[in-house]
Amino acid sequence: MSEPHEQVFFEVFEALPRQGPGSRECTARALALCRGLPARPAILDLGCGAGAQTLDLASLTDGTVDALDTHAPFIARLAREVAARGLQERVRPAVGDMARPPCVPHGLDLIWCEGAAYFLGIENALRTWRPWLRPGGFLAFTEVVWLRADPPGELRAFWTKEYPQITDAATHLATAARCGYQVAGHFTLPASAWWTDFYTPMEARVRELRLAHAADARATTALDAIQAEIDLHRRFGAWYSYEFFVLRAA
Repeated sequence: MSEPHEQVFFEVFEALPRQGPGSRECTARALALCRGLPARPAILDLGCGAGAQTLDLASLTDGTVDALDTHAPFIARLAREVAARGLQERVRPAVGDMARPPCVPHGLDLIWCEGAAYFLGIENALRTWRPWLRPGGFLAFTEVVWLRADPPGELRAFWTKEYPQITDAATHLATAARCGYQVAGHFTLPASAWWTDFYTPMEARVRELRLAHAADARATTALDAIQAEIDLHRRFGAWYSYEFFVLRAA
C-alpha cells in the first residue's frame, strides 16, 4: 500500500504489539483448522513483522518456526524476544524476501502469513509457496476482503487508491482451488482483532509522534494519513475486514 512518509510509518509500526489486524485467539482458531499436523510441525512464518503470531505459533505447537521479514528492526525485536523466552532452538528469525527465502524450503508442514501475502499478489503467493509444502501440508494466511457488495463511495475511493486488488472471500477461495489447494476452513476476523493490539495502540502512537514531529509538515501529513485510515475503519468496518484462509495442499 502507498506510504507518504516511510520513516514515520516505521516509527509508528515498530512500536505496535502487532503490525496488522489479528490476535492470539485468531491464530489459535486458524491453527485448529490445520487438522492432522505432526506433533512437531515445521512452520514457516512469512512477513512475520515483529513476530506476535510467530511466538503464538511456538507456544501453541511443539514445532519449529522459521520467521522471515524484510525489515531488519522487526527481526531484531523478535530475536530479542526469542532469546528472552529461551526459544532459540525452536524459533529462528531471519531477514529475507518471502518470495526468495535465504534457504529454499521444502517439505514444510505449515506456511503462515498474516497480512502480508498481498505484497506478492494472492495468486502469485499461493503458486510460489505451494511447492514448499509437503503433500497435505497447510497454508494459512489473512487477506483484507469486502464483507458487503455496497461499500460507500468514500470507502471505495480509499481502497481503489490504496489496494485496488481488494475483492471478496469467494474470489480467493476460487483462486485457491485453481492453485491446487483444498479449503480446510476460513473465518472473518472479529472487530477486536483490529482494535486491541493494532488500531488502539496505533492511535496512541500517532498522538505521541504528533508531539515529537510538530514542526515537521511531512511527518504531520503522514500521521494524518494513518489516522484517517483508523477513522475510516471506525466508520465503515462493517463493509470490510480480514479473512483468515486455511488451505491444504491437494
